[in-house]
Amino acid sequence: MKIVNFQTSNGIRMGVVDGATVIDVQAVDASLPAELGAFLRANGDMKALAEIAKKAPASARLPLAGLTLAMPVANPGKIICLGLNYLDHVKEGNYKDNIPKYQSIFFRVLSSMAAHGQPLIRPKTSIQFDYEAELIVIIGKRAKHLTLENATDCVAGYSCGMEGSIREYQRHSSQWGMGKNFDQTGSVGPWMVTADELPRGAKGLRIESRLNGNMMQSSNTDSFMFPVAESLVYLTEGMTLEPGDILFTGTPSGVGHARKPEPVWMKAGDTIEVEIEGVGLLSNPIADEK
Repeated sequence: MKIVNFQTSNGIRMGVVDGATVIDVQAVDASLPAELGAFLRANGDMKALAEIAKKAPASARLPLAGLTLAMPVANPGKIICLGLNYLDHVKEGNYKDNIPKYQSIFFRVLSSMAAHGQPLIRPKTSIQFDYEAELIVIIGKRAKHLTLENATDCVAGYSCGMEGSIREYQRHSSQWGMGKNFDQTGSVGPWMVTADELPRGAKGLRIESRLNGNMMQSSNTDSFMFPVAESLVYLTEGMTLEPGDILFTGTPSGVGHARKPEPVWMKAGDTIEVEIEGVGLLSNPIADEK
């Protein structure tokens, strides 16, 4: 099941994608929370949501193509990011002689994010706007001290992510936070695919990025150094994961800063796409900061 948040004149609403249409679930049951994150925090019963969608009258169906999408979770409590999670990406960067033994954890703030179709902004202060295609994990249940056996039980579903980075600022110090949190430089979308639709831990999925239609990254989630379950176990040794939290899982090789003979940076007028097998296609135009 694909669950999407979309914009209306009355705010964000939640829908279930059915072919070329979206079922406005609040039009079927007005008692439902307005958007996916709130739904996950309230209950998150996907089977009940599917049953509600089956009862939808024609009047509750909207053309998908006519909707302005919002982020799959409008207000995630935590936006957690894994760095250096594909060995080929590690080897193309500054860490090739220092292969990490543990997950590299950092965070993004909500103001750094955008939805599918919204422009990503290249800032005035640097041209080094780089792309990073990533699988997104969306948490559906409160979790602490997970084990490898039960780790993925807390996952509500998966989405596509563009973890746009301002490389110049990322390298100002050993802490990556500044370069990863410029306004509106990353995105998540277009929807969440429920975990039951994909292999456990989203294993074996093709992941690609394309810049203006040209393939830039192509890999598979089987190439994770730290698979989804292992990462969730590690994270919950220290922090409690809550419904609606989202996790970026790292990017494969082919990023712009490592391109030869010259780096490739995103600029105004470009379009960046992330496509993940079984999940969907996330697309964003690039614009300059005004």
